[in-house]
Amino acid sequence: MSQVPSELRYTKDHEWARDNGDGTLTVGITDHAQEALGDLVFVEVPEPGREVAVGEACAVVESVKAASDIFSPLAGTVAEVNGALADTPERINEDPYGEGWIFKLSPSDGSAFAGLLDADAYARLLDDD
Repeated sequence: MSQVPSELRYTKDHEWARDNGDGTLTVGITDHAQEALGDLVFVEVPEPGREVAVGEACAVVESVKAASDIFSPLAGTVAEVNGALADTPERINEDPYGEGWIFKLSPSDGSAFAGLLDADAYARLLDDD
């Protein structure tokens, strides 16, 4: 059973977002996604300062099975990236909701965060898969 922390918000594409309380969101892929991909071998993070649209592919994770685009959960500007993933992509497998974060986003409309899936809705989505 995949972990679905209750304090996070989710997308149907299996990204999670955490409200940092400072106008930024931390974004990563869910435990379910990293389990489905298997051992990650490469992560391409977005450029800091890049403007992204909601649902826009802005990062890539590659595993021994496949490569997958990572989509921005909201529109905004990439504020920071997890540069450690270049040397240690397995951090996503080991700690998808902690050290395995991918980028931080300054959303153009912070209120849109509430429109993402809550933990219960995301868990139901996983049950339906």
